[in-house]
Amino acid sequence: MKRVTTILGISIVLIGSFFLIAADHIDAPAVQGTTSDITDFYAFQGANTNAIAFVVNTQGLLSPTATSAASFDENTLIEINIDTTGDNIEDLVIQAIPRGDKMYFFGPVAPSATGLNSVIETSATTSSVDITPYGSNAIVETNNGMQFFAGPRDDPFFMDFAQYGEIIAGNATSFNDPGTDTFAGSNVLSIVVEVPKSQIGGSGTINVWVEAKGKQ
Repeated sequence: MKRVTTILGISIVLIGSFFLIAADHIDAPAVQGTTSDITDFYAFQGANTNAIAFVVNTQGLLSPTATSAASFDENTLIEINIDTTGDNIEDLVIQAIPRGDKMYFFGPVAPSATGLNSVIETSATTSSVDITPYGSNAIVETNNGMQFFAGPRDDPFFMDFAQYGEIIAGNATSFNDPGTDTFAGSNVLSIVVEVPKSQIGGSGTINVWVEAKGKQ
């Protein structure tokens, strides 16, 4: 088993019957511009209403010319933490780590360790998907009722940073409608997992958060 430790976390969010997001986008100085930078975390009901989709976007602000050379870091574990009891301690984890041209997934499974340190749960259900090359159609794999994707995608997050700066400076009181999308034309590396609700707590409320963890 391999032990890893947290180098970046995205805030806890609550998952009910609605769409939620936690965003970062180069706001964490320790990982800004590195392969460990998580830009966004989305959680929402899947096309199959009996499933929840988790989307972790990393390495934001990739230009189209830089995207084809971008890659997931084999020394970085992406861990989706799921709290089913309301104590903000993960009861289940879904882990993703790349090796070569594939992304490997472990779980959902009760973790061997909680908090800042993690163990890659190699004894859990293991799935994999070929990492989709830039400009190619999405490669999706299915295993144990779950679906998986990993690869570059257009950054879906909308934010008018220029207007935000004006608001913070006191020069404006609101955003423009529709405003200017700062992230238009930039890409991210995405990890997507769709999981049956029955595997992560059924129809009850859960807390979820995501971390990037580096090898010790």
